[in-house]
Amino acid sequence: MKNNEQKPDFLFDKVNYKILLIGIAVIALGFILMSGGGSDDPKVWNDEVFNFQRIRLAPTVVLIGFGITIYSIFKKK
Repeated sequence: MKNNEQKPDFLFDKVNYKILLIGIAVIALGFILMSGGGSDDPKVWNDEVFNFQRIRLAPTVVLIGFGITIYSIFKKK
């Protein structure tokens, strides 16, 4: 039995993982904001597909989420 057992080295610190999870949650929020706006009847057009939330806000939130995840990867100890 070895007395020198090493702890596994993680790639990131605990703070990096927290920031990464926040980024993933922001990306998920952006995709949730993008959903909806469809019509129950395929013969009826619904203009809700092109509202501010789905065209401007949701993609911006997704890009911010990707920025947060990239920051979490590059953040040093």
